Amino acid sequence: MSMDLVSRASGEFGFSFEAHAGAYPVHRYTDQEKEKLDTFWEKRGVEIHWHTIVETDAELEKASNPCLICQKARKDMLHTMLSESVKDWESLVIIANYTLWDIVSYSVEQVLGSIFSSRERKRADTKETRFVETAQRFYPVLKMKEGYMVFRPLLRYNRDDIVRALERKNIPILSTPCQYKDFRPKRLLEGYYEKMGARFDYDRVLEFAKKSLNLPDISSYEATDKEAYFKKIF
Repeated sequence: MSMDLVSRASGEFGFSFEAHAGAYPVHRYTDQEKEKLDTFWEKRGVEIHWHTIVETDAELEKASNPCLICQKARKDMLHTMLSESVKDWESLVIIANYTLWDIVSYSVEQVLGSIFSSRERKRADTKETRFVETAQRFYPVLKMKEGYMVFRPLLRYNRDDIVRALERKNIPILSTPCQYKDFRPKRLLEGYYEKMGARFDYDRVLEFAKKSLNLPDISSYEATDKEAYFKKIF
């Protein structure tokens, strides 16, 4: 959905736009899937730059948590791509596709972890690291000190609204589900939101996160060096 919004805005406001995708896990990004997406977006004047990731699905199969392997591989790919291609950081806006349901799930995850999690030091450190990473996703726009920006245009939208918009506009998406999606708590929680017919309000979620979860101030992220941000947080 972000690609539709941004591609239309680029024509209206006259800025350039590139779409990059890390084709991982491999089983999701078959040649047929990529061709389907390429065909649609080329008609809209958008070229998708597919980035091959060296890891294979075999590494996911043997991992205790394959999502961690996938996330690291994608972060490494993004960091490498940006380091090698970006010449003017002050003109760069990175668009990320997090939704309102994502940050609701991060809130639930943090609440459960804070109340019921083990007090072992290692687990506490892991939980804190995780929250530092997910908390910055509550902010629609980050204006980073090197001049670039991170923009999350879908953050105010419930996932079911986004799905209906895609269907209404006949915008194709990947049809092959990830074999490891059940390892991600937020994907499991989304199933409950759907069955409950839950509807969320961004402003209320943000207010709760600030008051009850001690959400870090936006300035703490905007002051982060880009090396640290892309390697450890983004």
